Amino acid sequence: MKVRVNGIEMEVKAGTLMELLEELDINPKRVVVEVNLEIVKRDKFQNYTIKEGDSIEIVNFVGGG
Repeated sequence: MKVRVNGIEMEVKAGTLMELLEELDINPKRVVVEVNLEIVKRDKFQNYTIKEGDSIEIVNFVGGG
């Protein structure tokens, strides 16, 4: 299905947010995910179904010191 991730339209096989993060090789513990302008809580990633045309923003935490 086609979705937009961080402003880039892409074709993905994933059906849930967790599957999408795995497909993109992103650690779910280190990101905040927004779907269609709504933040999705991390404990919902496994069951949150993504749909054709969804706009998904994935924000990575960056540590420093």
